[in-house]
Amino acid sequence: MSAAPDPVEVVRGDNSVILGLPHTGTWLPDDILFRLNERGRTLADTDWHIHRLYADLLPGATTVRASFHRYVIDANRGPEDESLYPGQNTTGLVPVTDFDGQPIWTEPPTPEDVADRLARFHAPYHAALSAEIERVRAKHGVAILYDCHSIRSVIPFLFEGVLPDFNIGTANGTSCAAAIEAAAQEVAAATGRPWVVNGRFRGGWTTRHYGRPQDGVHAIQMELAQSTHLATEAPPFDLDPAKAAAMRKPLGEILARLEALAPELAP
Repeated sequence: MSAAPDPVEVVRGDNSVILGLPHTGTWLPDDILFRLNERGRTLADTDWHIHRLYADLLPGATTVRASFHRYVIDANRGPEDESLYPGQNTTGLVPVTDFDGQPIWTEPPTPEDVADRLARFHAPYHAALSAEIERVRAKHGVAILYDCHSIRSVIPFLFEGVLPDFNIGTANGTSCAAAIEAAAQEVAAATGRPWVVNGRFRGGWTTRHYGRPQDGVHAIQMELAQSTHLATEAPPFDLDPAKAAAMRKPLGEILARLEALAPELAP
């Protein structure tokens, strides 16, 4: 039997920035792993190596990372499983297909399974994230949640064409101060790489749920195309050290810009 880690790993920092990492975990309980089909067991929809890409980029930042895989339950979906992108193909709270629209289970999850996973995994992750947001806001008067994500650059089931390298989501400008969105946009644009703000990915449930600028909580999502840091967007999904090093510079600059903005944003 595989060892059961804590569902959420928290590293507390002392500055105003919190990094959310809901999709980098690869652990599945054995009873859930055994119900995945061969395709599901590749875990292809993982945000591969994103925790490594952001590691130590901003000293003093807090990190909140889910250890469980998104096929157990998606920590970036609302507990009521409302669609984040009505009218578009997507996956749900407990996905029944992968990002290519293909089934991933030999025995699909039941409503009872979903309820159990909400209690065992989803709720602890968001309890930890909420606690860190409140701790940071109490200390600094402001908390900036930066939600870290990645996805394959070509997925016809989800979007047309090739995804830009930087996909900045602020729930159409409602989840954070305009200065935060502008800082991320300016750094992304300066790289000369393709970027977009509130395009196909406008921020998941985490960004939309926690982003309350009027209350001193700002949330922004960064969805990176995996072609920016992986050797190949297919198994074994290895990190490319040279690509990763090139990406760490602008990502670190974005985080530093956000931390520098924090004193100006306290209500």
